[in-house]
Amino acid sequence: MTSTTDGSEESELRRRILDTARHLLVQEGYDALSMRTIADSIGYSATSIYLHFDGKDVLLHALIHEGMMELRDRLRDVAGQHPEAPVRRLRGLCECFVKFGLENPEYYEIMFQLRPERMERYPPEKYRAARENLDFFARALDGGVEQGTFEIDDSRVSASAAWASLHGTVSLLLADRVDARIDPDTFIDTAIRQVIHGVRVPASSTP
Repeated sequence: MTSTTDGSEESELRRRILDTARHLLVQEGYDALSMRTIADSIGYSATSIYLHFDGKDVLLHALIHEGMMELRDRLRDVAGQHPEAPVRRLRGLCECFVKFGLENPEYYEIMFQLRPERMERYPPEKYRAARENLDFFARALDGGVEQGTFEIDDSRVSASAAWASLHGTVSLLLADRVDARIDPDTFIDTAIRQVIHGVRVPASSTP
């Protein structure tokens, strides 16, 4: 994942802190992470870290938010390519979600798989921003209902179910738990087709 900075030393330090914390979280786990271990890894004092982040929960929240906003930008681009074609839009969103997870395994683990026993509450404003990702799927489903191609009871529930299926697909691939005899691309395509098939109006019922 790429991120822009203003080129200043402080911006570069903040970037190094985030990148180092991301690696350490995935490699060592939440409990092993501390401002001291981050400082030692990048050759700065712990005080320098605290100037940017009040604690490791704030740092974790920043990483989750950063990943969620990158995913949001990608989903928005895909959704904008198919404004009047809900089926193609839903497929594109599914492909985008899976591709993001496979290309950004550390961010994906922190966003969706890291579950500390005790962590400060995720800030409501960041939660609302992250929820926009699910809204792209819900709007595609609503568009399909309006056109008579999708049949669902609640677009948010169905969008969440689609995410659950895609999350399982990404998680299995990242963990290398898919049968070696199965081609990964075929596995992904089948998972996405099943998501779409699950919300399609049966062919005999389509106007």
